[in-house]
Amino acid sequence: MPALPRLLAVLALFAPIARAEHDVVIYGGTCAAVIAAVQVKKMGKTVIIVSPDKHLGGLSSGGLGFTDTGNKAVIGGLARDFYHRIYLHYQKAESWKQQKQSEYGNKGQGTPAMDGENRTMWIFEPSAAEGVFEDYIKEFGIEVVRDEWLDRAKGVKIHSYGQRIAAITTLSGKTYAGQMFIDATYEGDLMAAAGCDYHVGREANSVYGEEHNGIQVGVLHHGHHFGKVKPPVSPYKVPGDPKSGVLPRVSTEPVGEFGQGDKRVQAYCFRSCYTNVPENRIPFPKPDGYDASQYEILLRVLNTGWGEFFEKFDPIPNFKTDTNNHGPFSFDNIGMNYDYPEASYEKRREIIAEHRRYQQGLLWFVANDPRVPAKVQNELREWGLPKDEFTDNGNWSHQLYIREARRLIGHYVMTENELRKKKPTPESVGMGSYTIDSHNVQRYITPEGHVQNEGDIGVSTNGPYEIAYGSLVPKEGQGGNLLVPVAMSASHIAYGSIRMEPVFMILGQSAATAAVLALDGALPVQKVPYAKLREVLLKDGQILEYSGPKSTRGVDAKKLKGIVLDDTQAKVTGHWQESGAAKSYLGDGYSHDGNAKDGQCSLRFEPKLEKPGKFRLQLAAPPNSNRATNAAVEVQHLGGVKKLQIDLKSGQEAEGVFWIDLGDYDCGNDTAITISNAGANGYIVVDGVRWLPVE
Repeated sequence: MPALPRLLAVLALFAPIARAEHDVVIYGGTCAAVIAAVQVKKMGKTVIIVSPDKHLGGLSSGGLGFTDTGNKAVIGGLARDFYHRIYLHYQKAESWKQQKQSEYGNKGQGTPAMDGENRTMWIFEPSAAEGVFEDYIKEFGIEVVRDEWLDRAKGVKIHSYGQRIAAITTLSGKTYAGQMFIDATYEGDLMAAAGCDYHVGREANSVYGEEHNGIQVGVLHHGHHFGKVKPPVSPYKVPGDPKSGVLPRVSTEPVGEFGQGDKRVQAYCFRSCYTNVPENRIPFPKPDGYDASQYEILLRVLNTGWGEFFEKFDPIPNFKTDTNNHGPFSFDNIGMNYDYPEASYEKRREIIAEHRRYQQGLLWFVANDPRVPAKVQNELREWGLPKDEFTDNGNWSHQLYIREARRLIGHYVMTENELRKKKPTPESVGMGSYTIDSHNVQRYITPEGHVQNEGDIGVSTNGPYEIAYGSLVPKEGQGGNLLVPVAMSASHIAYGSIRMEPVFMILGQSAATAAVLALDGALPVQKVPYAKLREVLLKDGQILEYSGPKSTRGVDAKKLKGIVLDDTQAKVTGHWQESGAAKSYLGDGYSHDGNAKDGQCSLRFEPKLEKPGKFRLQLAAPPNSNRATNAAVEVQHLGGVKKLQIDLKSGQEAEGVFWIDLGDYDCGNDTAITISNAGANGYIVVDGVRWLPVE
């Protein structure tokens, strides 16, 4: 382009926005929105939060108080400041209304709830979190307008040059002009209305060369499936009789082919808060439209003797819970959210109401239906809704857990290959570390006529991973002044790890920093110089790389008795997958064969013994119902080779690890243990091995 037309284009691009009301306009009320606004103010610019929500903080103040931290060492900047402020809140005696601090304990999501050494606390009540977010607003003088909903049809004004947003208009008719915009919604509404490319649902594995995206029929990583329930559960109104009709909450659609993409999204639920303090407890309400038949499958599960109903009543302060989904039929409303990402506001409200009715109805059913086993029913009756939480919403969370909706297809797409270190990540603006975690996507009928869930995946990232700046910005030519830290650019399965609330805070701060640098440099967000962005992020406490211990959850093998070898120290044959879904394990996770049953996978452990002697040999393997009961194990010892068939469900916990005894052997320098999947009748899962000297 000749010099004069280029100059005119630049002037036309920036002259209109010089009159903007605010330097940065943030749309959304999530934790990322608040943190981004704080960062903008700290950098000396004007900002407004245009929030469709009345309550700020999204899920962090909406019930998810049992924080999914992953490796907390990579949570820096303003995100860590948030958890520091939570810590300060709980140092006040008046914050412990129903419980003494000494009574709480220190249980957290893989890490201690309260870290006194680093003055952070990772577990909290919804009201405490909302208080911290509101303190940010007051302290930094942030302008906020609430209950203002973007006009998604015609409320985004775009400049003709550079595809930049000039202003947004809400359904009330109010317009908010700005020079830079941040979409901090779970749904990606501003990003979509601005014409940016995005995706809904699961991509086929072939799209990005992944293993765990797409339909995952036959894969049972967690315990949220019917494989743990014996005998199998029938999906039919009359058990075993297809002619009687299918029970509610079971799809009759074909499950699809493994690895293929679809438009389905992982299930939503409310991270609901309960209490067992009588003075602060309201009985679970019976919702309008309650229908006991919706829970027939749950009744069948409970009547098999399945006993994990209360497994995810995770304790938060003051004898309250952050209650999450757990098991084959639980609080996740599987299959009822497919329309949500693209739905109108009215339709979304209907979907949210249906989720609330389903979840409250489940609680009412278990607490009151006479067919429910008495042991479960009596225990649930000790719980109820806390009087002092969500006081303007019937003591029920105001935020549905939108585990994924739209996802930007941006300048760079994060995939499981970056998370699992198979590909390098360019231009880090923050880190994640939580297990790659997708909840179930569909509930279907197997060829054998049983009910089963599909889509639940748990895969280790093998330590913290970097997140690319390009995943926060649209493609060039789209949204030149828009950043998207929540509905960011990632594949379905990569988003399963990135979607954690601490990471959204991290990315909110980084997006705000980039917005200010783009504004100062009169640049589109895609052209922000990374060297400068990195300099400011590091100065402000963000963690962009990490070389410390990969996990803060696993047991350190060096601290255990005997000679311990982690699964990462084995000689590998065939294709093994990493996981970290179990509650306890050695190191950073463990290996499994993907239920291949092909005889092609083996792990061989060869220790270095200081001297020959008698040893008790043990195999470490976290148990689960999907494990093989006939794992082929060979023990090489001074007397020869002994072949064993091992039940991988039989591990007993000691020193934080599940061990299976292989016997006592005289061992020399050529001793070895080999595990293979030859003839296996389930998953081969290996955490490690050890040689314990026998006195």
